[in-house]
Amino acid sequence: MLQRNIQILEYTGGKMHIPTISTKGSVELIKKAKAKKLNITCGVAAYNLLLDDSELEGFDTNYKVNPPLRTKEDIDALKKGLADGVIDVIVSDHAPQDIESKDLEFDHADNGMVGLESCFGVLNMALSSKLSLENIVDALTKNPRSILGLATVSVKEGAEANLTLFNPTKNTCLINHILLLQINSGIIGKELKGEVIGVVNKNSFYLKN
Repeated sequence: MLQRNIQILEYTGGKMHIPTISTKGSVELIKKAKAKKLNITCGVAAYNLLLDDSELEGFDTNYKVNPPLRTKEDIDALKKGLADGVIDVIVSDHAPQDIESKDLEFDHADNGMVGLESCFGVLNMALSSKLSLENIVDALTKNPRSILGLATVSVKEGAEANLTLFNPTKNTCLINHILLLQINSGIIGKELKGEVIGVVNKNSFYLKN
């Protein structure tokens, strides 16, 4: 499907963004397309950079996501793709599901897991040896805005606040502090590197207890 879409882009021109790639083959296809100067960008889901398909052995529906979990070889290719600039953005792919959608046989369960509250810790754990902290933050914030043609946000006096406060070195574990009613996540119980401690958005301020 990705190859087909790239061929259509090459034939018709225009601009194309692939929201979430997950395989080594996809990285190679995007790399070749960019080498041809096609106007193509792509993203990757945070969980596809940390969790591999061995998690599926127990048929835990918390690991049923789309794109699905892939092999360690795919994960290595995705990390390299980010480091090389082939992959432009990282997304949380936040897709919480209610218990009725997940407490089923694996084949019948819906795709998706909670992603927002674990996103930074997942990325910092998965990528700290491959990307600088600044590049990780850019892939989450600056790069998506650039693709969408939005103005770059800067921290300056008088600007509307939209900030995330985090500790990049503290190890944490996602267990009991998911704030959503839905708590389906394959990240629960796993050690993560880095912790978000507060959010400032316009006139609102949230600080983690």
